[in-house]
Amino acid sequence: MLKVFQVKLFFLVLLVAFGCSKFRKIEKSEDWRVKYEAATSYYEKKDYYRASVLFDQVLPIVRGLPEGERVQFYLGYCQYYDKNYLFAAEYFKTFYETYGRSASAEEARYMYAYSLYLSSPGPSLDQTESVNAMAAMQDFLNRFQTSTFREKATEVIMAIQVKLEKKGFENAKHYYRVRQYKAAITSLENFTKNFPDSKFLEEAHFLVIDAEFQLAEQSILSKQKERYENVIEDYKNFIDKYPSSERLREAEKMYAESLEQLNRLKKINI
Repeated sequence: MLKVFQVKLFFLVLLVAFGCSKFRKIEKSEDWRVKYEAATSYYEKKDYYRASVLFDQVLPIVRGLPEGERVQFYLGYCQYYDKNYLFAAEYFKTFYETYGRSASAEEARYMYAYSLYLSSPGPSLDQTESVNAMAAMQDFLNRFQTSTFREKATEVIMAIQVKLEKKGFENAKHYYRVRQYKAAITSLENFTKNFPDSKFLEEAHFLVIDAEFQLAEQSILSKQKERYENVIEDYKNFIDKYPSSERLREAEKMYAESLEQLNRLKKINI
């Protein structure tokens, strides 16, 4: 068994060496057509790295030729399949800007936006790429309203919105966690305005009440009245929207304590 394995390994090494030698020979060729045909063959065999190396070498030569359009388009997919999404996006963008009348221009615009989306990080990180991807995908939908990619494009936009929604909520909640209650109130209120259909909406409204209450508790006497009144107002809005909320008992407790504090302040003429 060991000898059989060694023989197979030997031939595999020879095959790889031959493949590398053949590729190096093609790479050094001065005939761009040889590189072009080999790159196409590598692409069809899903060897996207070798295909991209050769396509990249012939790209400056074939610009303006019929082969130029194909090379630019394939380069985008080479980078896409190798998961180099930002590079893919650039190639696809260059394609539709250069070959705007091509039958593949629509697909290239979609792939540009989709590659940006795939390059965007998780919700815990900066979402600039997500915003750019959503804008690009929306632009695609506006341009190609009957596109076969329309359903996928819509799904991408919805996925980005969910990611941005989660990021927005986590950012707002961060201020609450570190007890920066004024900033938390502002951020949470902005979140509820920006994402009126969010699944985090109920928790955001509750956290506003809690932050208002904590802020009132920490405030100097001259500011307590206004802040306890804010707790009461926000509590009333909360129970109107979420009468069956699991956080209702906690909210009621802060409401009752705020009423008590307002009575106390009234007695000392604050």
